[in-house]
Amino acid sequence: MLVTQTESIQAKVAAGEFELSRHAVDQSLLRHIRVQEIREAIASGEIIEDYPNDKYGPSCLMLGYTQSLRPLHTQCSHPVRPLIKIITVYEPDANLWDDLKIRKE
Repeated sequence: MLVTQTESIQAKVAAGEFELSRHAVDQSLLRHIRVQEIREAIASGEIIEDYPNDKYGPSCLMLGYTQSLRPLHTQCSHPVRPLIKIITVYEPDANLWDDLKIRKE
């Protein structure tokens, strides 16, 4: 069975094999996003943008929802790393995103 990149990220996060960047910690505090909410959003998430040539290493942007249905965008490293690196996390602005998945022009 072929495991997708999304499933690999979800499995690592579920197993606790992730870390938050300093930026992600700062942003989660400013935006009142708990680590449990990040876990929930990734568990229900899907990759909406892929950044294979990101300057710090391949990463992607996921959209997922917490158990309370709060939408979160989470940028994280590809699952080739031993630990998934959560680069940033935020609640997407509906004025900037179509269906919270596609950037508006």
